[in-house]
Amino acid sequence: MTFLILLFGLLGGCFLSVLVGIVGSRRRIGFGWAFLLSLLFTPLVGLLIALVSDPLPGGATRWGCLGFVVALLGIVCLAIFLVLLLAGGAVLAAI
Repeated sequence: MTFLILLFGLLGGCFLSVLVGIVGSRRRIGFGWAFLLSLLFTPLVGLLIALVSDPLPGGATRWGCLGFVVALLGIVCLAIFLVLLLAGGAVLAAI
């Protein structure tokens, strides 16, 4: 049970870090730095740092539906993580 909680927690964090990297790719910070900062700290801190940096001048790169798919996978993994975490807590409380 703890393996599943850890697995879905890490997967959710990684997918959301990739999403922050996609946001950062349209800014001066770039994909790599935004992704690395969101992995080191949290995706929320990485997103805030990426949004504070200056946007790139000129044309914006298009990612198509990749951002939507990564966001959806991240949210699903985090939802499963929370359900497993809460279910594990309920099982331990019943014992």
